[in-house]
Amino acid sequence: MTTQRSSHRLTSLRDRPRADVLIIGGGINGLATFRELALQGVDVALVEKNDFVSGASAASSHMVHGGIRYLENGELRLVREAVQERNRLIKNAPHYVKPLLTTIPIFSTFSGIIAAPFRLLVTHGRGKPRERGAVLIKIGLEIYDTFSRDGGQVPRHKFFGRTRSIRTLPRLNPGVKYTASYYDASMHDPERLALDVLTDGLIAGSGPQSATARAWNYTALTGFQDGKAILRDEVTGEEFAFTARTIVNASGPWTDATNAALGRPTEYMGGTKGSHVVLDHPELLAATGGREIFFEHSDGRIVLIYPLKDRVLVGTTDTEARPDGDHVCTDDEIDYFFDLIAHIFPTVAVNRSHIVYTFSGVRPLPRHDDTLPGFVSRDYRIEHGWLGAVRSLSLVGGKWTTFRALAEHLADETLTLLGADRRNHTRSTPIGGGAGFPKDGAARRLWVAKHSGRHDPRTVEILLDRYGTRAAEILAALPDELTPLTSHPEYSRDELAYLAASEHVVHLDDILLRRTSLAFRGGLTHNSLLEIAAAIAPALGWDTESQLSEVERATAILRDAHRVTLGQPGVGG
Repeated sequence: MTTQRSSHRLTSLRDRPRADVLIIGGGINGLATFRELALQGVDVALVEKNDFVSGASAASSHMVHGGIRYLENGELRLVREAVQERNRLIKNAPHYVKPLLTTIPIFSTFSGIIAAPFRLLVTHGRGKPRERGAVLIKIGLEIYDTFSRDGGQVPRHKFFGRTRSIRTLPRLNPGVKYTASYYDASMHDPERLALDVLTDGLIAGSGPQSATARAWNYTALTGFQDGKAILRDEVTGEEFAFTARTIVNASGPWTDATNAALGRPTEYMGGTKGSHVVLDHPELLAATGGREIFFEHSDGRIVLIYPLKDRVLVGTTDTEARPDGDHVCTDDEIDYFFDLIAHIFPTVAVNRSHIVYTFSGVRPLPRHDDTLPGFVSRDYRIEHGWLGAVRSLSLVGGKWTTFRALAEHLADETLTLLGADRRNHTRSTPIGGGAGFPKDGAARRLWVAKHSGRHDPRTVEILLDRYGTRAAEILAALPDELTPLTSHPEYSRDELAYLAASEHVVHLDDILLRRTSLAFRGGLTHNSLLEIAAAIAPALGWDTESQLSEVERATAILRDAHRVTLGQPGVGG
């Protein structure tokens, strides 16, 4: 049902259907490029067919990492850039990105020493994956540490033998010979980090007369006619033309499909599918010792067991996949995850009743022909083209960790096409609620005390953890007395209503999956969906029929895309 609010959703787009740059794709790379251009004063617009950060960017492993395994592929430039960007994100987004102790269990000493350079120099990822032994991992970590030294934000790696390893992690497979521990970083709320990137761009491009940075979700590119992009409001079905001097295609796995819609077919992409499961399993959570367990399974795939939000995230698979169609974590993938957990923690029993959430997505990788999925480059490149008199740029590849550097490069290419100069750099620019985020316990206590006038200090702490220093504006907008949700008292009805009104929310699932952790942590029921829909209904102009329709839509998405059956303790079966 079309509400009054949805009918006016794209007013600023229709009132001024033009910009210097139109970005197609609202994943992290599109949003970061939007932010970069807005900070340079460029008139930039962005459209996303679905919700922001709902495609490939929503299927990440929640890590910010340099990619130690990419060293074996010879991708030294990418590893160096990724490590530098990891360190910058720890500084610039400390509310969402924090150092993460990572441990690699190692079951052999010399394995892989011959296979690794042979694959690098001769087979280019076509050979069968081989287990990596202690010597090879030690060499990789030494190189990794070297990249981390300049502006490093994390300690150097450490190697331990079996006795020390078992003492530290008692539930570890007793067959382990060594463990290697090093630091990467956790990104515990990637969708919220992306929303902060978007908000930074919108703020930078807001002006007293008209906004020079505008972004819309649920707005699809459907074609290109007479030098103009044809856009469709996915809520109302309305179509209209939009003019831009340059079109930036940042639609990730759908880059080729977008270029086809623009009338310039390409074959740049060749994605792979990655799936994850989220477990509510206190025993496994304790077994991790609060650290990520990052290791190689018997088939040569790199996998992880990762404590997150009082749950355990397990992933990831890496199989050939096309972006079209539905992608869901399969029974075979779940069995695979349980097998790898048993390999690392053989005394911890796990079954499908422990699963509270699953997610799966297609990585935006370049076309790779017969290269094995695990060895496809995670680097990126920018392809130039023409759409009549309109210039186009297509982003091929990219990963979460390097989004800022990638956006910097893509923005610079765009500025060159526009004949414009860069005004500033974002290498040390805080992101969203990372600006002024307390650096230690004392600073945190001061911040909480300063903002606890109308609200309980515990509420202030929770919102500070959830939104960084953006919590101050949220607290100012909330009433003195909050009304907790009956089903999920860690959130209030007032907070969800604020998010619905201020963060481009169109559907109930936007709140459940991307504005909060409600779906990720599990425990949703039909009644809780009704309660949440009622809480945000006034902000979105939903009547009773609309609320029921949104609950039905969210229920189907949770079931079909995430294997969540409402009201049941587990999602497997």
